[in-house]
Amino acid sequence: MLTTTMLPPQARKAFHLLEQFERPWFVAGGWAIDLFLGRITRDHSDFEIALFREDQLELQRILKGWRLELATQGGRRRWMPNEWLALPFHELHTYDSENNHVEFLLNEKSNSDWVFRRNKAIKRKISALSMYTDEGIPFLGPEIVLLYKAKEGRNHDELDMRQARDHLGGSRRQWLCHALRVHLPDHPWISQLQ
Repeated sequence: MLTTTMLPPQARKAFHLLEQFERPWFVAGGWAIDLFLGRITRDHSDFEIALFREDQLELQRILKGWRLELATQGGRRRWMPNEWLALPFHELHTYDSENNHVEFLLNEKSNSDWVFRRNKAIKRKISALSMYTDEGIPFLGPEIVLLYKAKEGRNHDELDMRQARDHLGGSRRQWLCHALRVHLPDHPWISQLQ
């Protein structure tokens, strides 16, 4: 079983800070796949946490004292105090005083639905969006993580798919297969999920 003590130090620091964040948040990316599987499957170069766009200024408030940067098309720039970030901005890079890095990803929602930023026709009920570790740490369901990873085609994304594929339950597998048909209809993962 994968526990928080096995996660990188920046994850534990972020979890401690997020105790003050009274909004939904979820471990994302490759670490979410590992939390789903209950074991570390590969090396990770980053640690990502997803939250809803509407909660960004509350995140900024609890990260007081951290260096806050916004990913832009040309690189990165400072995320200014009380600056509201609309689409296409969605990726925040944050650093504590010891230079520990946590990436925060802004997600869209509409009423009780999470909305896929890359194709707004793809939605998932927020109540079905996440899962929890035995320690109560929320993480994005693997179907959401894999939908984002499908576009990239990087080696570690393919590995995450291979690791998670056989553990995806019926409804999560069906949802991902449908979402891929809508978003990337010729994607090879569709046949692997059927």
